[in-house]
Amino acid sequence: MRNKRLKIFVIAGEVSGDVLGARIMNEMPDAEFVGVGGENMTAAGLRPLFPMSDLAVMGVIEVLAHARTLTRRIRETAAAIIDARPDMVLTIDAPGFAKNVIKTVKKSPAGQKLIADGLRFHHVVAPQVWAWRPGRAKKYARTFDRLYAFFDFEIPYFTKYGLDTVAVGHPIADGLVGRARAAGGAEKIITFVPGSRMSEVKRLLPVFRDVADMMHRCGYRDYKFAIPTVETTAQYVAENTADWAVRPELVPSDARYDLYSRTYVAIVASGTVSAELAMLHVPAIVVYKMNPITTWLVRQVINVKWVSLVNILLNRCVYPEFLGGAARAECIMDAFGQLTIPSVREKMIANLATADTLWRRAGGAPAALIADDIRRAVK
Repeated sequence: MRNKRLKIFVIAGEVSGDVLGARIMNEMPDAEFVGVGGENMTAAGLRPLFPMSDLAVMGVIEVLAHARTLTRRIRETAAAIIDARPDMVLTIDAPGFAKNVIKTVKKSPAGQKLIADGLRFHHVVAPQVWAWRPGRAKKYARTFDRLYAFFDFEIPYFTKYGLDTVAVGHPIADGLVGRARAAGGAEKIITFVPGSRMSEVKRLLPVFRDVADMMHRCGYRDYKFAIPTVETTAQYVAENTADWAVRPELVPSDARYDLYSRTYVAIVASGTVSAELAMLHVPAIVVYKMNPITTWLVRQVINVKWVSLVNILLNRCVYPEFLGGAARAECIMDAFGQLTIPSVREKMIANLATADTLWRRAGGAPAALIADDIRRAVK
């Protein structure tokens, strides 16, 4: 029987993890949370050690460019864990940062004492080892005590190495799957989503501008453009869309689902947003650009045909994908033209609906399932 308040050190490294972290915190009002998070976790009561944007880096070259900052943040976070003496460290995505922090804690004599006294390390979001780098499953087993995966099919990849793994369903499915779309108005909305990381935004925003210009030149005068923004890139997006020929409406992140429900076609970065749109049955086109060296390295090791989760789950190309050099306005416009054909739109929406049962898990929302599991693990 515990006679003290449960203390959890939580780390979230990007927007989707920040949203899930806030939901877990709200499910555990009896617990104390310290650590790293963004605006959602801050609103839920977290006082972050440093800006979450320091961790929002993706790609080999990008990580190298920010190596000094990341190294300093790893040391600071490990020291904060030791100082806080939590009952559990809960990391949400950002696996590279999380593993380095835990490694630093385990090397410290003070950290070793905490572990001997019962400190546990739980991680949310299983790496897609079924897509590439399957050896990561073994490394996760050496680092974490428990893993919360989204899908049942992911479990055997980790349990074979002895890592206790639980499937909790996709966190964003609750409230999205089955949500009614808003009735279409006179104006059709094209929603651009350039991603949540600055490196993504800098590469994709010029592509989206080219698409908007091409649409305007091709006579799509009754179309409006909108971009949902996140705290880490909102100012940059505002400054770099101010001179667009047709200026897009900038929508705060917490209003994005309302925007998606009114969207005619979304043109988006690969990532969580494509899953959100699939759950809402919104026609979309997926694009992605990385540093050429990073792109080449990824292509050497990836084991799946697609990058969009709905395409992977259904094992067919529902959302068109334009990656790397193919992420050009001309290619995107060809796919967009197809989606203005009613039969093509209807077929895509019907395919998205077939994935509805794959996103959720019986027994409750992911945040509630994780919170209940944490309570059982730390008694």
